[in-house]
Order: sequence, then structure tokens, then C-alpha cells
Amino acid sequence: MKKLAKNIFADTYNQIQKEHKEFINSDKKNSFNRNVLIICIVVCLSLTFIEYAGKNDGYYLLISFKKKIGLTEAASHIKLYIEQSANHQLFSLGYWVFIILAFYFLAPALIIKYLFRQKLSEYGLCRGSLFKEYRLYLLFFVIMVPLILFFSTTDGFQQRYPFYRIKHHETLWPNFVIWQVLYFFQFVALEFFFRGFMLHGLKKQFGYYSIFVMTIPYCMIHFGKPFPETLAAIIAGIVLGTISLKSRSIWMGVAIHYTVALSMDIAALWQKGYWFN
Repeated sequence: MKKLAKNIFADTYNQIQKEHKEFINSDKKNSFNRNVLIICIVVCLSLTFIEYAGKNDGYYLLISFKKKIGLTEAASHIKLYIEQSANHQLFSLGYWVFIILAFYFLAPALIIKYLFRQKLSEYGLCRGSLFKEYRLYLLFFVIMVPLILFFSTTDGFQQRYPFYRIKHHETLWPNFVIWQVLYFFQFVALEFFFRGFMLHGLKKQFGYYSIFVMTIPYCMIHFGKPFPETLAAIIAGIVLGTISLKSRSIWMGVAIHYTVALSMDIAALWQKGYWFN
């Protein structure tokens, strides 16, 4: 355990700080770092748009927009269809995931590709040393399971999870399974945004401490969730950030994050007696 922790944190710190010093000592040290400025602005704009347009009922903004451009009848039909649909909840969550994908993944990916003229693999969208770090996944999961089981007994946890509320006598298939697929892609986008675009984009300028810069907004997006989860987000931001820098990939973070989220949903359903009805 101690050796593994050293390999994760100490070795990663030394390697990233070495790369940081090489960058600072290069000819680029006195030049204006356009990419860092763009990343910071994009992070602010993306978080703002997600907050105001990404709520579960945020699709009403789209309906309102259609009315303003003269598509009043089409907007009314859409609104009526959504409100009367038996899958209203899934549609709402699907809209939220769509906004997440647009601002956490698509926008940063386009900026990396066409503005920075860099490869997405340089921002963690690659395999990296993923399979060499499988012990990290197992260790993290073993630590998290008892914590999830403990906190799943609290009212705050049960009121929050799962995001998709299963109705009385509703089966897991198809809506809950569809939601889990959407949920997975949401985590891909989230990890790419924080542990890819932001972290790998800032690491040369700030070194290992780019993890802590990234962790600030990452913690803040958890505001409104149960207090223990928000505190845990600070630790998760540091650990997952370190893993991303070490492996040069976001995929271990995706695997850990989604496994924990799925376990939370299952634990919440278990506490609510779903498996025993």
C-alpha cells in the first residue's frame, strides 16, 4: 500500500514538476500563454452554460427560443409532447446529458483540435498506461464500497440517488438501463473536461499544482449534493487528477467514477427496498 501510494503521488509529482521546470526554462517562459487564458475562459463559460441551461427542465429554454424566432406552433407541440410523455423523466435527464456533452466534451475537443492544433491524446483521450494501473482501480473501489454502503443509509443520500427515480413496480429495463448508458457518457465528458482539457492543458504552466487549480471548480459543481460527497470530491479531484497525470489518460478516472456512481445507485435502490419488492 505504501509503495503503491509512493508510485502514484511522489513519482507523479517529481515527473510533472520536472516537465514544468523544463517548460519554464525554455524559450517560451517569456511568451504570452494563449492556451492557458483560453482554457480558463472556456471553463468559466462552460460551467455557466451548464448551470443555467443544463437543469433537467432546461429544455424549456429551447422551446422559448423557438417561440421567439416565430416557431410558436412547433414549440407548443414539443412542450405538449414532453409534458405528456410517459418518459418525461428520462427525457429531462437526457437533455441534461446532452448539455454536459456539448460543453464538457464537444466544445473543449473542438478548441483543442482546431484552435490549439493539438491532438486529443495530448489531453488524456488515449489509453496511456491505463492497464498498468489496474491496482489503483481495485484499491479505490475497495475503499469506496464500505463508505457508499454507510452513507446510503442517510436521508440526504436516498433523496438524491438514483437520479432516475424508478416508479412503483417499474422494472430496470428499459429506462433505468438507458439512463445508465447516458450516465456513463456523462462521466466520460466530465473526466475529459476536468482531468483532460483543464488538467493537461495547465500542467506545463502550473506543474503538479494544476491538480489543485482543477479541483476548485470540480468541488464547486458538487455544491447542493450531500455534504460528505462534496468533501469527498476534493479528495477525488486530487486522486483522480494524479492518476490522470501518471497514466496520461482519463480512462482510469472514468472507470473509477462510473463504478462508484453505479454502486451509489444500486445502494440507494437497495436501501429503498427495491430489490426486495
